[in-house]
Amino acid sequence: MYRSVLIQTEDFSLDAALAELKAQSGLAGGLCFFTGAVRDSNLDQAVGGLYLEHYPGMTERQLDRILDAAAQRWQLQGAIVVHRIGQLMPGDNIVLVAVAASHRGEAFEACEMIMDYLKTDATFWKKESIADGHRWIEARSSDKAKTTAWDA
Repeated sequence: MYRSVLIQTEDFSLDAALAELKAQSGLAGGLCFFTGAVRDSNLDQAVGGLYLEHYPGMTERQLDRILDAAAQRWQLQGAIVVHRIGQLMPGDNIVLVAVAASHRGEAFEACEMIMDYLKTDATFWKKESIADGHRWIEARSSDKAKTTAWDA
């Protein structure tokens, strides 16, 4: 299975990711993409920006383990994860998860599972800029519930 894990400050191109996934994973019938962007509000407050940090080396290994888990569950032909770090503004891309599989159902499910585990198991710290300063974003119980359901 082809895989690519990137953590970077610069934006990513959906067109380039699609071309890479197609070129590297054969003639997969199902290609599924998820992109996440910085919100302009959270917890009933306006958000002026988001600063993301990670633990170099460890975060990439965690993302590789998440891709391994997805590949054990479904017959994937390829997967790409790109996660941005640094200062981002509302509307900026944060994350891309792209999956290639023989059929759309496998691609959809694998993409969702990868994103769910990325939210709970990958070492990223997020700090939002709000009107009265900054706040660190905590993991949501709803995200953990989703990974617990995948484990069942």
